[in-house]
Amino acid sequence: MTTPRNIVVLTGAGLSAESGLATFRGPGGLWEGHRVEDVCTPEALAADPALVHRFYDLRRAALETVEPNAAHQALARLDAEWPGELLIVTQNVDDLHERAGARRLLHMHGELRSALCAACGARSPHGTELPPGAVCPACGARALRPDIVFFGEMPYEMDRIEAALAEADLFVSIGTSGAVYPAAGFVQMAAHFGAATLELNLERSAGSHWFDETRLGPATRLVPEWVEAVLTQR
Repeated sequence: MTTPRNIVVLTGAGLSAESGLATFRGPGGLWEGHRVEDVCTPEALAADPALVHRFYDLRRAALETVEPNAAHQALARLDAEWPGELLIVTQNVDDLHERAGARRLLHMHGELRSALCAACGARSPHGTELPPGAVCPACGARALRPDIVFFGEMPYEMDRIEAALAEADLFVSIGTSGAVYPAAGFVQMAAHFGAATLELNLERSAGSHWFDETRLGPATRLVPEWVEAVLTQR
């Protein structure tokens, strides 16, 4: 693999799982027996807003019990030291990348520590419990909801992601299932524009066959090794 200039990194739930956060799609991903469809769709929010808000309140509280792991820290090092273009696109809604120090970062599925106004679309920091009917600081409507991209909604900043993929020399996917679109299609898009592609995962994902190379193992080992190699070879 030649030395890249522009890198796009996609991170998924497997990265944060090593910090102790349960994943939606892993065996421990259900909350008190609730399906994702019961807590992560617009229909679920309309049918039982108290349940949905409480679900994300508990996930937000869980952030207080975990810390960034070696993989988060390695990506923050890459962010700080890489002289070329870099975009870390995360499917995760936690703040572990930020707490590790990453700045060239995009949350495509929203953020737990943010609230979204269903009336005006404004997003605002929110680190505590968020009950149904909370007041939007931008427009005053009692319409705040978790700033989470539900299934069936469009992820954030897709234009920016697609532009970065079109310019990337290297696309790296870390800790993802390869089963959730549009993120699962990023490898094909990057390859179409000529990027080398690398998967770092605990086990082969649903899209492993699209990658030039797959390395299997825990992210806390694979990611620091990869970052060290990239920074040494530049």
